[in-house]
Amino acid sequence: MRRTFLIVALLFFSALAKQDKEKKRLRNPLMDKLYRMKESNPEKFDKFQNYNTNEIKEREIIKHRYEIISKKINKLNTTWKATTYDRDYTPLLGTIVEEGKSLPEMSFLTQNFKLPENFDLRQKYPRCQSLKEVRDQANCGSCWAFGAVEAMSDRICIKSGQKLQTRVSAQNLLSCCPNCGNGCNGGYAHLAWQYWKDTGISTGGLYGDKTYCQPYFLKNCGLSCPAYTAATPYCKRNCNDGNRKSYSTQMTYGASAYYVSGEAGIMQELYLNGPVEANFMVYEDFYTYRSGIYHHVTGSYRGWHSVKVIGWGVQNGVKYWLCVNSWNTAWGDRGFFKIRRGNNECSIENTAYAGIPK
Repeated sequence: MRRTFLIVALLFFSALAKQDKEKKRLRNPLMDKLYRMKESNPEKFDKFQNYNTNEIKEREIIKHRYEIISKKINKLNTTWKATTYDRDYTPLLGTIVEEGKSLPEMSFLTQNFKLPENFDLRQKYPRCQSLKEVRDQANCGSCWAFGAVEAMSDRICIKSGQKLQTRVSAQNLLSCCPNCGNGCNGGYAHLAWQYWKDTGISTGGLYGDKTYCQPYFLKNCGLSCPAYTAATPYCKRNCNDGNRKSYSTQMTYGASAYYVSGEAGIMQELYLNGPVEANFMVYEDFYTYRSGIYHHVTGSYRGWHSVKVIGWGVQNGVKYWLCVNSWNTAWGDRGFFKIRRGNNECSIENTAYAGIPK
């Protein structure tokens, strides 16, 4: 009798626990919102459901294509390793390349300038924290702005003797430069540097960072970014809410803006003055990069991209540039990558932009 009672009690409490779990599930705010949408506006719910279903299907198609590319590269046993990311990076390629060069060229008078075989600005300036950072442009084609403000931030620190840990705002540049292009839909890297010299760019770090004037408007999203391109926010001439600093006191300026080109010119600029912003042509296989020294192997051309270059080196007899991407630390070698040097791989040695801070 006692045994029967215990079994019945156990079944009763199990049923209660299951019922309580079901209630908790129903109290989920997101699920509750979807249920209400389905009941009050079935047409809207169907559109929402179809959009998400199509996005999932599209992601699966893209992922399958990049799986084929990454397997092909890894079988070749070349200088780099590939992997598959559940994301299409094409909307992030926001660099617009213009024929001709509107900035002056920096030419170096010393012909026999001795440079080390390997050079990494993070090691030369270990107290400049911005050199170690990898930003995330999220679902916005703002690489042209990120490559610029990242290098500007580093150069301010370097010029100050590693004392100033300023972050120049991608948000401010993206929104407020009238001639730089189309914001999240693409822009001109060289005009970003010209704007820094002529008008100035406010301070600003990552999303939610109240240390500086204008933080980025999008959260870090890594491999979980929306498929659509975000709208470019309106320009604001004041610091964000929660930051009591005066906008005018938070401006940074360049004393000059110029370009360098070729392997020797870029190396000397890096060694003497700090990081540069370089543009290069992106092919589908670059999306699958994981480690090693990248060079184009397979896949279609997708567009132009801007990144920060922070050094160079030689690995197993292969020369490379050391670069920082703005696709979060989930991509590549924790957000960094190496690309072949000396052969103008993907046109990366055509032009690199830079400037000296005021």
